[in-house]
Amino acid sequence: MGVQITPSILNADFAALGAEVARIPGADWVHVDVMDNHFVPNLTFGATMVEALARSTDLPLDVHLMIEDVDRHAAGFVEAGAGSVTFHVEAARAPVRLAREIRSAGARASMALRPATPVEPYEDLLGELDMLLLMTVEPGFGGQGFLELVLPKLRRARAMVERHGLQTWLQVDGGVSLDTIAQCAEAGADVFVAGSAVYSADDPDRMVADLRAAAEAAQA
Repeated sequence: MGVQITPSILNADFAALGAEVARIPGADWVHVDVMDNHFVPNLTFGATMVEALARSTDLPLDVHLMIEDVDRHAAGFVEAGAGSVTFHVEAARAPVRLAREIRSAGARASMALRPATPVEPYEDLLGELDMLLLMTVEPGFGGQGFLELVLPKLRRARAMVERHGLQTWLQVDGGVSLDTIAQCAEAGADVFVAGSAVYSADDPDRMVADLRAAAEAAQA
């Protein structure tokens, strides 16, 4: 699998999300951060907004659930039109069952880890996942600084995926920019969430292309 760039609309204009998504036609996915003001101290979108976005774009939606009681609500986001649903292992009561429910509903299943959550306890779960997201900031707000301390964990996760011969994608989210994406690619990431780097650029789609080129160069 090649590099995939997934701009986050957390840094877009919420009053014109359809138009904002239209500004990134070169993206692979649209990253939608769903926050409930409980699991993280911020409140954003719900399933209704995901449904509206799904109607307004042909790009697949990568929905990142930063919510409590995720076991109960995740399947509803697949019904709303998500192509990939990410749950936090810190919020899930039964992560294997939840991943299987997401897949059965028709979406890719992804599990996220906060920066301080170790990856090693979940090595045996990787085969149940289509993607593993390693947060490179504390979840909750866009525009935070990249945490280099996650890079060793990313390398260990890549080694686990390869050791088991899996096709699990490795995603990073938080502080990803032209200054940091090469480090992530070299450490083993292949899916990159970028919010402020994309939507603060004069030409967001050109930034998507520049980020892709930088990651591909680092992988090469």
